[in-house]
Amino acid sequence: METINVGVIGMGWMGLAHSRSYKAVVDRFYDKGIRANLVMCADNVEARAREAYERLGFEQYTTDWREVINHPEIRAVNITSPNFMHKEMALAAIAAGKHVFCEKPVGVSPEETAEICHAAQKAGILSFVGLNYRWAPLVQFARNLILEGKLGEITHYRGRFFSMYASDPLSQLSWRFLAEKSGVGILGDVMPHVVDMAHFLVGPIEQVMGNKHTFITKRPLPVPGRGTHFSRGLPDDPKGTVTNEDYVGVLVKFAGGAQGTLEVCRAIYGPKCEMAFEINGSKGAIKWNFETMNEIEVYLPDETKGHEGFIRILAGPDHPFHERFNPGPGIGLGYEDLKCIETYHFLQSIVSNTQLEPGLEQAYAFAKVDAAIMRSWDTNTWEKVTPLWPKNSLT
Repeated sequence: METINVGVIGMGWMGLAHSRSYKAVVDRFYDKGIRANLVMCADNVEARAREAYERLGFEQYTTDWREVINHPEIRAVNITSPNFMHKEMALAAIAAGKHVFCEKPVGVSPEETAEICHAAQKAGILSFVGLNYRWAPLVQFARNLILEGKLGEITHYRGRFFSMYASDPLSQLSWRFLAEKSGVGILGDVMPHVVDMAHFLVGPIEQVMGNKHTFITKRPLPVPGRGTHFSRGLPDDPKGTVTNEDYVGVLVKFAGGAQGTLEVCRAIYGPKCEMAFEINGSKGAIKWNFETMNEIEVYLPDETKGHEGFIRILAGPDHPFHERFNPGPGIGLGYEDLKCIETYHFLQSIVSNTQLEPGLEQAYAFAKVDAAIMRSWDTNTWEKVTPLWPKNSLT
């Protein structure tokens, strides 16, 4: 059994989810001979750091994230801090020779993501990025159908991520709504998942044309010590201005010839966590939605007209990774199971000294698409997906 010493920076909900996932790897992937040892956690709020230490069995905790990076026994640094802190932390970890797992979008701008990716390449460190939706067993199943040619030539792709988390005008004005803290809004927050899924299933995006909109322009200012990012302000609270976008819609052309659309929105009513795609090919079609992640609709006509149409398939042990969590068909997996699969692959990268996907190269790929979308906002026309900084190092 090989043990990888891990440090986690940022002990909010996502940091806790990552930490639990590391602990689960030795159980769910016991035969692979890998386990994570949680050495140190960091959060600038001491109560959060101490709680994570007590709940999850870290050996130490700190309020200074640099102590995690400088710890001589830690091999892998997991970054789940707010987006605007990622660059400094990731570059420091890379400079210290630590392998890095960073939650998306990695940088607050496409250029920051490119800079971090370049630094990791130059240093020769291994990386991973939090793009967990691609690990759903039925998403893996869909990709296998595409690779096997069961859908024929892919002609259409529609990807979206609709969430209600900011649909309430009284949702407080956290850093996610401020351009000076997070850069773009929903483009940086959840579009990386949508673009990565499109790349994973269909291939590179070549051209884009996008638009954006802000539906809720004023929100209550946060009250220190009261609530979280998901908290609701009071009607009489002072309000501040939202400085980034709630909605992005994009027309896309794939390098392989497929045509498509990508949509993301944080201020929409109805969908709770609708990370979804619909794919049409010359021989068949697929539909999947994370809200029902253990189901997929597949259309593979067999020339029997009487029952031709989409069929619903339930996830089961015949689909990738499912049997790691339960042995029965129709018994569902959850969000943190996907995180466990994700952290296992990061640890496997380190043990095998092999860069697995999705790493910073995949983050750079979606950053290039985001940059082209942003250019199209200004030019109001199609923009090609082109290399970012530094131009001589990354393609």
